[in-house]
Amino acid sequence: MYKISLITGDGIGPELSESAVSVLNTINDKLDLKFDITKLSAGDATLKQTGKALPDETVNSIKQSDACLKAPVGESAADVIVVLRRMLDLYANIRPAKSYPHMPALRDDIDMVIVRENTEDLYTGKEFSLGDSAVALRIISENASKRIAKYAFESAKQRDSMRKVTCVHKSNVMRVTDGLFARVCTEVSKDYPDIAFEQMYVDACAMNLIRQPEQFDVIVTTNLFGDILSDESSQVVGGLGMAPAANIGDNFALFEPVHGAAFDIAGQNIANPSSFLLSIKLMLDWLGQKHNDTKCFEVAERLESTIFDLVKTGVKTKDIGGDKTTTEFTSEITKNL
Repeated sequence: MYKISLITGDGIGPELSESAVSVLNTINDKLDLKFDITKLSAGDATLKQTGKALPDETVNSIKQSDACLKAPVGESAADVIVVLRRMLDLYANIRPAKSYPHMPALRDDIDMVIVRENTEDLYTGKEFSLGDSAVALRIISENASKRIAKYAFESAKQRDSMRKVTCVHKSNVMRVTDGLFARVCTEVSKDYPDIAFEQMYVDACAMNLIRQPEQFDVIVTTNLFGDILSDESSQVVGGLGMAPAANIGDNFALFEPVHGAAFDIAGQNIANPSSFLLSIKLMLDWLGQKHNDTKCFEVAERLESTIFDLVKTGVKTKDIGGDKTTTEFTSEITKNL
C-alpha cells in the first residue's frame, strides 16, 4: 500500500482533489493497487486560519508519505510549493506537453517534456533594495546544473521518441551564469553519445515552440526559463487544463497540475480535472520506477489511455470544448477505468 499525502489547495483545488480521490479509490477498489490517502491543508485559506500557509503538521505528514499530490493554491503559492521544492530537494520539475485528440493544439504530433532546474536561479528569492533600485541575485551552480542535465539525458533514454536533448539558455548575454549552465550540459552530453544534443537561445526556443513544436523532445533549462517555456508549451498543445507536472528529487516527489487555483470558477463544478489526473499518472510512473512495481506502470498507462479515449470521443469539460461538469467527467473516467 502506498501512502499518498494530498494538499487540497484553494479555489478549484478542493474540487480537483475530490476528482483525484475518486480516481484513486477506483484504482484501489478495482485495479488491485492500494492507496492510503491523507488530506492536508496548505495555501491561502490555511494561512488565514492558522497564520501559516504551510503548517508544520502538513510538512511532517508529507515527509511520512510515499508521494505527495498537490492541488493548486492561491497567492501563497511561493510559501507552499517553492518551500517544499527546496525543503525536500525536488530539483527536477518535469512538465510534459502532448497533443490529445480534438484539442486546440497547433499540431497533433507534439510530444515533448521540459526538464526544469527547480531549486535555484532567481527563484531563491534573494532580492534587496539598493538606493532607488531593486536587485535580484541569479544563482546558477555547477552541481545543480549537472544533476538536472543528467536527469534530462536519462529521461531522453527512456522515451519512445527522437531521443534528443535541447539545452536552452541565454549565454550570449548572461555569459557567466548561463555560460556555466551551457558548458555543464555540453559536458554531460558526452556521456550520452546515443542521445542527440543541441543548444538554443531561450528567445529562439520560445519562437520555435510556436513555429515547429514537433522538433522538440526533451528541453532542459534553468528555473525561470523553464517556468515560462513550460506554460507556453502547455498552450501549444491546447491549454493548461491538460498539463501535469512533477517535482522530483532523489528520494521523494510531488505532483501537481500546472495551472493555478482559478478562483473565478471555483465552486461551479466546471474545472477540468485532467491536469491533476495526468499528474496522478506521473506519480504512478515514479512509484513504479522507485519501487520496481510493474502494476504502477500498468495502471499509469491505463489512466492516460482512458483520458485519451474519452476526449477522442468528445467527452470533455467546457474549457476544452465539451459540456461535461467536473463531476461528470470524473465519473466517465472512473467508469471507463
